[in-house]
Amino acid sequence: MPRLALVTGGTRGIGLAIAQTLKRDGARVIVCGRQPASLPGLEVMPTDVTDASQLAALAEAAGPVDILVNNVGGSLGGGSFLASSAAQWQGAFALNVMPAVILSQALLPGLRARGWGRVVNIASIWGRESGGGAAYNAAKAAMISLSKSMALEVVADGVLVNCVAPGSVIFPGGGWERRQVADPAGIAKFVEEKLPRGRFGDPQEVAELVAFLASDRASLLAGACIPIDGGQGQSNL
Repeated sequence: MPRLALVTGGTRGIGLAIAQTLKRDGARVIVCGRQPASLPGLEVMPTDVTDASQLAALAEAAGPVDILVNNVGGSLGGGSFLASSAAQWQGAFALNVMPAVILSQALLPGLRARGWGRVVNIASIWGRESGGGAAYNAAKAAMISLSKSMALEVVADGVLVNCVAPGSVIFPGGGWERRQVADPAGIAKFVEEKLPRGRFGDPQEVAELVAFLASDRASLLAGACIPIDGGQGQSNL
């Protein structure tokens, strides 16, 4: 029987690539996003992930999930600490952290009871070091810390929780593509100066790492935060 995967923010970009790759590897995949969408081979459940009642309904409707990928997130405009508002901070945590908290609390008891499960949280290299907007950095750092806390509580039950920290990834309709269209020279300079690999990351590259973490092959990985950034990050840890 195929394993059941739930991917939040799975209708485009990194989330969609993850969903499609998990399906390729044999899982039945449910994705959620704000808008209805038709995605071949995937079950789409429109969900406002900032609404706790909708997240509860999603967890109930999804059924016995085996693989949970907490992917949904965003910078909500970035900005320095002094320039950011309280609303921006609340929004950053509501979008990047709380959906993972609510869905994980709803679904982990079932994973533990069945003795097998995988949770992969999508953070960012900016959760490991400075570089993004203050609120976004803090939210992604919280996601990394959350992953470790979750992992230690459930690893003995056969449920493995890990975190992935992508660098700058480009995809149609995403922020980097919009910036590239608006300022091609500036983005070319950014790539030259900030991306040692000489290019942006591709969603599929992140998806392959997530698929590994969601598989039986990752049988001893728990509580890890793995950067996938082509050398972009500057952290020694």
